[in-house]
Amino acid sequence: MRDNDGLSVEVKPIADGYILTPTGDVDLASSPVLRTEIAELQRRTPRRLVIDLSGVTYMDSSGVATLLEAMQIARKRGCRLVLCAIQPKVRAIFEIARLDMVFTIVDSTEAALTA
Repeated sequence: MRDNDGLSVEVKPIADGYILTPTGDVDLASSPVLRTEIAELQRRTPRRLVIDLSGVTYMDSSGVATLLEAMQIARKRGCRLVLCAIQPKVRAIFEIARLDMVFTIVDSTEAALTA
């Protein structure tokens, strides 16, 4: 687990990839930490990358941009990127921007493993 700029990130391997769990605010100061962790995992070419956002209570546009970049890279590499357990305030951002139509979003990590 890494902890920088108020954001900690835990990575757990699964059969076909990884579950990445950030905890804290994802903002301009901390989004580079998340971007670095995601990029490191994507270089390993997993078939599935689950991002569990249950511990993220705030996300600004830089956090959203980080996830959009991750989605674009995942699609190019044939990786299934799934967001799960998004807190209501953060989920509202995705819904307002209609990004819930772009990302695969499920309620739990268990559901993400089969999505």
